[in-house]
Amino acid sequence: MPNPLRRTFSVATSLLLLSFFSLTAAQAVAQETVPLTPFQRAMEHFDLGVSVTGVVSSDVSGIEQRDVSTTHNYLAISPSSTVSELITLRYTRKPYLGFEYNFANARFTQNYTFTPAIKSNQLEGAQTSVHEITFGYVAHLRKIYGVQPYLGAGGGTLHFTPTPNGGEGLPFQYRAIYYYNFGAEQNFTGLADHFGVRLGFRQLIYLAPDFGTDYLRITRRTRTSEPTFGFFARF
Repeated sequence: MPNPLRRTFSVATSLLLLSFFSLTAAQAVAQETVPLTPFQRAMEHFDLGVSVTGVVSSDVSGIEQRDVSTTHNYLAISPSSTVSELITLRYTRKPYLGFEYNFANARFTQNYTFTPAIKSNQLEGAQTSVHEITFGYVAHLRKIYGVQPYLGAGGGTLHFTPTPNGGEGLPFQYRAIYYYNFGAEQNFTGLADHFGVRLGFRQLIYLAPDFGTDYLRITRRTRTSEPTFGFFARF
């Protein structure tokens, strides 16, 4: 993970832990109910989540655009699977009215298979880092045995950045995406009731990256499935 992204993930994790100890200590020493300030009431609508996600992208194939007149010149793209981190900031005004901001980072290899093979030194794969920035709507449904289901959808961008050593010299590229997600969360009880665990599933839908090159362009949409597990702090 590049240093700036590692720092971002570390800061989010540190904030989550700091919030845990601060709120737990405050509740432990509280002797009576104190009216909330306007700022505290506003912050009650926010929560910060840090999750680990599996990243599994579907294979896609099609006629590469370098020579569209050749009907047998196909390209198959098979992304490798990986694990990444996901940082989510949510604002929940009402159970059915909420919004979220997502930041994620992953690194995997785009594997290429040309049919028929054109050259012995034909590009076989490119390692790339992918950074996600998305915004969306999220709704929390009625609790079931203390578990809070949620679902949402939104859109944003993916930034594909081929790595210096394994990226084969390809340029970076942005792709517009849209996503949907669903899952469930549960607050801890007792002193830590501002904190909880979150389990979910996300799917991203976007145009397969071609890095601005004709021989990698097949103009096909692909999907990335992401099971997620993590913790959140409600302020």
